[in-house]
Amino acid sequence: MNKKIPYISITILFFVVILSFFGDLFYKVSPYELNKYAILLPPSLEHPFGTDRLGRDLLARVIEGGKISLIIGVGSAIIASFIGLILGVSAGFFKEKFDKGFVILVDLFLTFPTFFLLLALVSYIEASAYVLIIVISITGWMTTARMIRSESFAIANKPFIKILRVAKVPSYKIILKYFTPLIAPIFFISFTFGVGGAILSESGLSFLGLGVLPPQMSWGSILSEGKEVIDIAWWVSFFPGLMIFLVTFSLINISDFLQTITNKKERVL
Repeated sequence: MNKKIPYISITILFFVVILSFFGDLFYKVSPYELNKYAILLPPSLEHPFGTDRLGRDLLARVIEGGKISLIIGVGSAIIASFIGLILGVSAGFFKEKFDKGFVILVDLFLTFPTFFLLLALVSYIEASAYVLIIVISITGWMTTARMIRSESFAIANKPFIKILRVAKVPSYKIILKYFTPLIAPIFFISFTFGVGGAILSESGLSFLGLGVLPPQMSWGSILSEGKEVIDIAWWVSFFPGLMIFLVTFSLINISDFLQTITNKKERVL
């Protein structure tokens, strides 16, 4: 059974990205402006997402916060995916001592639950968007690395790779020319999962007050601000939470589709 292209998820993701990075060009309301006469107003034509407890327009804040959340998500996923790619390919290709060191390193990181490791790191570092990108990527490369290591082992055992090594073709040429195309689907699947995971990690940290610091904002920090008034102002937490859900849900569907294509190609081969 062929899995259909997730047009709805792609459209949702495209819309959220456009809203986050270009929405302020059309919705020219400041996300920082305080208004004591507009405290906790429900969604309306004047304030489509309502206002928060300081009278700030929530749609403007969701647009501004989306920039930070998406930058952290994509930035962390890029770094984590490339760390996983380099270590995974190296372990699968060179094997022996390098692979043993790889296993020890991964096991060491997996000894601690990822989110608690995040909490420990952030607790001693003043959080910012760039710091969170580094911290989340440091704690998020293991899954990608293990998947790529497994695939690299299979590729390294193929007859044509063994012939190239016997012919003393430089290792970097073998990796770039033959490993990269075969590993690319797994890399992109891991990347899409990584973006969603990084956004959720950042949101969790911001919800606990360990994320980006004011005046910067993210979907997670806006969500956290609404937890104290959720009984009387559901919209303050609902809309940033909805954005987090839409992005992660869309990325999961896209990743699932990419995985289906990859599995189909492997069956053909």
